[in-house]
Amino acid sequence: MPGRPKDKTEYLTEVVGEEEDTIDFEIIELLFFAYRDFTGDPDAILEKSGFGRAHHRVVHFVNREPGMTVADLLDTLRITKQSLARVLKQLIDSGYIRQVTGPEDRRQRMLYTTEEGKALARALAEPQSRRIAEALAKTGPGARETVKRFLANMKNAAAD
Repeated sequence: MPGRPKDKTEYLTEVVGEEEDTIDFEIIELLFFAYRDFTGDPDAILEKSGFGRAHHRVVHFVNREPGMTVADLLDTLRITKQSLARVLKQLIDSGYIRQVTGPEDRRQRMLYTTEEGKALARALAEPQSRRIAEALAKTGPGARETVKRFLANMKNAAAD
């Protein structure tokens, strides 16, 4: 009836009906399932040490950029100091990460993976790398560049 306010059910039906035409549920679901499977192998490895995905991210980025500062890692991961502190302490105490005082600024803490940390980073990356290589091979020529462009465009512009 014109002029009368819509109840919540009518409004939701209208909005959902419109969204079904514009929301790409198929891609959303494929991303959920791909992420689940992409992280599954590393999760099993991490679980043996009592670690989780936060530990994986720290080891990965410190291994990829030796000497990165705690501040840089916080910016990269977009997490709070408090969130990082527990994870970083566990990795340092377990011998996977080494923390060094900055040469010019003693307040600065630079991070490095130890030999054990490098081995862990590699063990976590190998099954993921295999999964990526297999998927790219099945996708065909030019897939790697297309996937890189797609994923780069999925990131928030301010993420760089």
